[in-house]
Amino acid sequence: MPDDVRDTFSTLEVARLLGMAVRSVQMMVDRGELEAWKTPGGHRRISRESVERWREGRRSGPARPAPVARAVPAARRVLLIEDSAHYQNLVSLLVRQHLPGVELHVADDGIAGLALAGQLQPDVLIVDILLPGIDGATLITSLRSHSQFSRSRLVVVTSLDEAGRAPYAFALEGVPVVHKPQLVAQLPGLLKAALEATTAAA
Repeated sequence: MPDDVRDTFSTLEVARLLGMAVRSVQMMVDRGELEAWKTPGGHRRISRESVERWREGRRSGPARPAPVARAVPAARRVLLIEDSAHYQNLVSLLVRQHLPGVELHVADDGIAGLALAGQLQPDVLIVDILLPGIDGATLITSLRSHSQFSRSRLVVVTSLDEAGRAPYAFALEGVPVVHKPQLVAQLPGLLKAALEATTAAA
């Protein structure tokens, strides 16, 4: 059945329609931005009306009260490029707790992350060095050198300690780096600083 005559979509279908990761759509449902319910078989269904309402809101700006409190200026976007579901969930939790007005989008690999970054033009990019499908140093260098991403601030997260990061030193020069064991302590402050910097530069 064509998408334009259907009343509901699966989470995967909404992710494809909106150009997002499935996890991002799930978080939108959790935040109440999309209306969803589960079938007797346990499959999540998302209403077409709420998807269209969200799309319209993105085109024209919020036409109704936002479902979350806004602690920073509207439409601030953060893109996380990270293949670990555990760290995707952890970063999502930190953003909700410390920056509740920020839109967090998630990409599972470097290639999808580059495509999504080009589409979203995020204020801040959080990138893991070790990603499937692309060399982390190559990805970071591309993000830093491409004019399309010139306004985006970059934060790198990694499980590599200082010695393990040595081969990537040329790409990481001048970029904030968070060792994953310190994510909870360090990432919220770095994100706030990065967002403030993009506001000042606007």
